[in-house]
Amino acid sequence: MTTNLALTVRIERWPLAGAFAISRGTKTEAVVVVAELSDGRHTGRGECVPYPRYDETPEGVVAAIAALRDPVAQGLDRIGLQRALPPGAARNALDCAFWDLTARQTGRPVHDLAGLAPPKPLTTAFTISLGSPEAMAEATRRVADLALIKVKLGADGDADRIAAVRNAAPNAELIVDANEGWRVDNLASNLDACARAGVTLVEQPLPAGDDGALATVARPIAVCADESVHDRASLPGLVGLYDAVNVKLDKTGGLTEALAIIETAHQQGFAVMVGCMVATSLAMAPAVLAAQHAKVVDLDGPLLLARDRDNGLHYSGSLVHPPRAALWGG
Repeated sequence: MTTNLALTVRIERWPLAGAFAISRGTKTEAVVVVAELSDGRHTGRGECVPYPRYDETPEGVVAAIAALRDPVAQGLDRIGLQRALPPGAARNALDCAFWDLTARQTGRPVHDLAGLAPPKPLTTAFTISLGSPEAMAEATRRVADLALIKVKLGADGDADRIAAVRNAAPNAELIVDANEGWRVDNLASNLDACARAGVTLVEQPLPAGDDGALATVARPIAVCADESVHDRASLPGLVGLYDAVNVKLDKTGGLTEALAIIETAHQQGFAVMVGCMVATSLAMAPAVLAAQHAKVVDLDGPLLLARDRDNGLHYSGSLVHPPRAALWGG
């Protein structure tokens, strides 16, 4: 147990390269919270994205983290943190800061501390934000050579949107994220439109409270839970409704729970996707470790920013490479 740690926390704002739209709204900047733990010689960092969908705000997350200053100074560690905070953005930032600090104190990379094999480059999706069919097709043509493209849907006219995207990228694998934007009465027709376009997976088509309707329709392609899954306690209620689960560290509350839910999800027969919010490479770095055995990887957050932080992840084509020690996990 490491005592006398100093905890600091701050809000950062990172402009996006352009507006990013999903079914719930449009954003022009990524608002993140960064937590740092220091023993006087070494500093560990973690980044999270407060999500209004779960009633999180940057100020509320900062307050939740700051409230642990005294417990951290008195010896609260990463294991105790799992009980001190619920799953969510606040615990994510602090959990990842603990992992990073321990790596720097011991000289062992996080993958070694976690009992994982050295990480390898992964194929990641690149996201096309929601817009008119014409605008989405134009955005898709610019990245049509990528191996995996994720398409934001969730509004009337989605059949036209996905058809336009497919025409613009005839050879790419397509996955879709409806962000709870479809309804029970258009679920089947939208799934059929995606199947005709060769989509291989659809994330969270219905609001989380309407999950049961997935048992009443034929699913011509795999359906992945996103807003309906948070930590391991979420999984039993999804059996028979979803084929896959999207693990995001901002939902699980950090890398610790993310690794645990991935193992449990595989045991229960779910395919695993590892996704992200729009954030910098500091938020993506631990997710790259979690994603090493995922079927689908969606860690393109930094590519949507006007600029990334120093020592950011290296992206080449459709590949995202493991983080360097100077960024996180060293």
